[in-house]
Amino acid sequence: MIKQNLIATLQNQALIARTAILHMTTLAASGHPGGSMSSIDLLLAVYSQIKHDPRKPYMPDRDRVVVSNGHISPAVYSTLGIHKYFELDDAIALFRKFGSIYEGHIERTVPGVEWTTGNLGQGLSAGAGFAMASVINKTPYKVFVLMGDGEQQKGQISEARRFAVKYQLNNLCAIVDYNRLQISGSIEDVMPQQIRANWESDGWAVIETDGHDFAKILDSLDEAAGIDKPVMILAHTVMGKGVSFMENLAKYHGSTLTESQLDEALKELGAVNKLRDYRKARTEFVYDLTEHKTAQFELKGDLTAGQPIVYDTENDNRSAWGNAIADLAKINEKADTALVVVDCDLAASVKTGDFAKVAPDRFIQAGIMEHNAAVLSGALSASGIQTFWSDFGMFGIDEVYNMHRLNDINHTNLKVAVTHVGIDVGEDGKTHQCIDYIGLARNLYNFKLICPADSNQTDRIIRYLINKPGNYFITMGRSKLPVIRNEEGAIFYDMGYNYEYGKEDQLRIGNHGTVFVTGTPVGRALKAIDSLRDEGIYLNLYYVSSPLEISDDAIEKAVSHGVIFSIEDHNVHSGLGSVIADKLVAMGLRAPLIKLGIKQYPFAGNSDEVYKWAELDSISLIKKIKANL
Repeated sequence: MIKQNLIATLQNQALIARTAILHMTTLAASGHPGGSMSSIDLLLAVYSQIKHDPRKPYMPDRDRVVVSNGHISPAVYSTLGIHKYFELDDAIALFRKFGSIYEGHIERTVPGVEWTTGNLGQGLSAGAGFAMASVINKTPYKVFVLMGDGEQQKGQISEARRFAVKYQLNNLCAIVDYNRLQISGSIEDVMPQQIRANWESDGWAVIETDGHDFAKILDSLDEAAGIDKPVMILAHTVMGKGVSFMENLAKYHGSTLTESQLDEALKELGAVNKLRDYRKARTEFVYDLTEHKTAQFELKGDLTAGQPIVYDTENDNRSAWGNAIADLAKINEKADTALVVVDCDLAASVKTGDFAKVAPDRFIQAGIMEHNAAVLSGALSASGIQTFWSDFGMFGIDEVYNMHRLNDINHTNLKVAVTHVGIDVGEDGKTHQCIDYIGLARNLYNFKLICPADSNQTDRIIRYLINKPGNYFITMGRSKLPVIRNEEGAIFYDMGYNYEYGKEDQLRIGNHGTVFVTGTPVGRALKAIDSLRDEGIYLNLYYVSSPLEISDDAIEKAVSHGVIFSIEDHNVHSGLGSVIADKLVAMGLRAPLIKLGIKQYPFAGNSDEVYKWAELDSISLIKKIKANL
């Protein structure tokens, strides 16, 4: 009897939701009604079973629902509105309205939405991250990931499937809306695939069900809860379910009804047409920026930075990073906030091996699956876990730019420690020379970028970040670098040094011009500047560890001394030099600016050979500077 009452409630909710979906998409004259109609029964059934509280949408032990196919936002808003996370009428009237939080793809600004999605293929990775966080944080909850069937063509999904099985994320359940249609037609015609076989071959249990029969959906959810492995429910559904003339037509994936068609559809559903009322509310809407505040994922802030390690001889920054993060694992072993490192089969190269020995239960080996690693790391960091993901720059920044963009939009707390950036990658050549990381980072509004100068500064930076919220890139080269010293020969980044983001370090003082340098070339630049001093040419030398944030004071002082040089092993069109140029214009200042960097894809070779070819060796720098003074 209890189940029959629940089914009756769900059937009533489904009618309300389908009515809402059709109203909002017709009113907005855009949206995705077809998939919303095929998936709504699944969403309503899941929300009838999970642990959640609209009055406390962020309670730690809530079950998570990640909707990977974010274009079914009408179904999501209808479900959440029915459950009183907000007024459903508001979502209907303001769907896709400029300034409204009810955007075309779901956003975390909407109460109850766990993860901003829209770019298909990423939801299962986020779900895997949340599921793993449940284990790490010792907070039991379940994670459900709703997905489309056309989305199954994305390769990242197979990465996430294998990861979930490896780490026995048995609290993870995926539900595929199997309506067999996508934008261009039948999924079999667009790209044939064996959905069930693919999931089973990766080790998942698969349950097939009727996605419009509430009794069968509820039985499937019960069955899934009793299986001791990740489960995928393959739910057979109908595009546009509920309105006869919409059913099984691919056009309704992204086409809305006309007003006359809406009237016909609502009559078929037995619902009242309230389009006029909603249009009035839509016309009267004035957007409020305060509604667009995304709930911040917060760290407990109880991790300890410990004592710095001081390096007196040349060393590679990647080893200093590895030593620091392993030390932090030791001293924070009993902290409430978990510290984890995610690796992509590069532990020996990115120096995360010592961390793995110190904290094997916090070392996550994701394999050669960078797309999945980027998103699951973001989701881990969004769960109160201080997460460092380490990789080569080409794979950890360039390859996964879109994933970082969505992490940025989701306001995660991810720390991405990448090595082998710039042209300091050894003989691997063009494919591994990450010479565009500054340019890419400039495009992400909330990511910060830190480029350590030497091992001592690297150590301080990693310790500085241990309690910091927000997203950061930390970039390092491959080779051993000299210890940066002051004019008297003492270690510059010594025990008394405290890192401050956005502050340049003035390594040398002069009045004949100014050099700004970032990244691996700093040692060569310093050698060139000291050689010029022997010739009576004194230049200011600033090391810029945060090339996205150059201070006004440094720029003003540089302009007062005439010519400015920027030195970087980065694409000369989008790196440090471009940041300086923008600052000069924005501040209304003028000075000759000579940008020294990478002007084309370099040849392969050892670092000395490649820097000489790029004219970034100390001898070439001396010639360039003298020619432009």
